[in-house]
Amino acid sequence: MKQAIAKTKYVRVSPRKARLAAGLIRNQNAIEALLQLRYSQLKAGVLLSKTLNSAMANAEQTLDVRREDLKVLEVRVDEGPTMKRAKSKCRGGRMPILKRTSHFTIIVGEE
Repeated sequence: MKQAIAKTKYVRVSPRKARLAAGLIRNQNAIEALLQLRYSQLKAGVLLSKTLNSAMANAEQTLDVRREDLKVLEVRVDEGPTMKRAKSKCRGGRMPILKRTSHFTIIVGEE
């Protein structure tokens, strides 16, 4: 089976929230998946749609396949590096703030 891959790394959204958006498009037609992401009110949905568009363009260029024939085979959201910051608290204390990042991988192929 022919496949095309697109990856986006170091995206500033937590993996847990991004996996909610990734669950919307698993095992769907690529165009339907784009519509799902466009109308979902998730920040990760916008970011995943960019990666999905890239995967579809890769498939068109390398595999010579039409967009209508593509299906989302795999969506993976992995954890990236965490930026560690601190917030001042009472009596000179500090509280850690973890700014998490994600890595997106989308694989599309023919139905």
